[in-house]
Amino acid sequence: MRRPLLLTILCLLAGSANLAKGQQAPNTLTDVEKQNGWKLLFDGVSPTGWKSAYKDNFPATGWIIKDGTIGVAEMGGHEHIVGGDIVTIDQFSTFDLRFEFKLAPGGNSGLKYFVTRSEGEKGSVIGLEYQILDDKLHPDAKQGRDGNRTQASLYDLIKANKPVGVEHPTSHWNTGRITVYPNNLVEHYLNGVKVLEYERGSPAFRELVASSKYKGFVNFGEVPKGRILLQDHGNEVSFRSIKIKEIK
Repeated sequence: MRRPLLLTILCLLAGSANLAKGQQAPNTLTDVEKQNGWKLLFDGVSPTGWKSAYKDNFPATGWIIKDGTIGVAEMGGHEHIVGGDIVTIDQFSTFDLRFEFKLAPGGNSGLKYFVTRSEGEKGSVIGLEYQILDDKLHPDAKQGRDGNRTQASLYDLIKANKPVGVEHPTSHWNTGRITVYPNNLVEHYLNGVKVLEYERGSPAFRELVASSKYKGFVNFGEVPKGRILLQDHGNEVSFRSIKIKEIK
């Protein structure tokens, strides 16, 4: 009995030491963040604020909330057959969204924004997608056009320009960030580095959509507001510290 207790104490001390070095505890907001309008989209212990993309309640199975994370277990890459995608109850228009994610080796997932379900989908829900992918092992990294399905890309539209070393390995936490400004400028970040930007509704954006898998959807990605979505792609993935600040 002594050894497990000792290990527990050491882990707690290590955690305290990390926080003392300035590392913020997961799923928390600092006083400054609260004063500046940030709010958590996931409290670390419950599905409050989230629901199924197709129903009014949170999925009874499939999604796992454990150890301060929310995610799905491995299902062999079979999309939305257990829990399905989940979305925020609230909708957002212009915002700064930050989140941490950890993907299992060979995995595929995504975080989508401006989700409305107005496209009449019956399977995976449509939306602008911050791609989450194991570029080395998952075949989707070599599909699409010019790498536009790799990690942190705007899925099937714009490739993320990732400097060498910016990406943490699978099974480690990475930090994503999406900013949407009132002028429709959108930016993707990975671990604090901006990897792409684009303007929703611009001629260049519409040209990209016209040559993508979204070409059949009218005004794709141009709605004034929508929900945030976490994807159930049938691969193991975890999220935490999901927080948002609306930009006026």
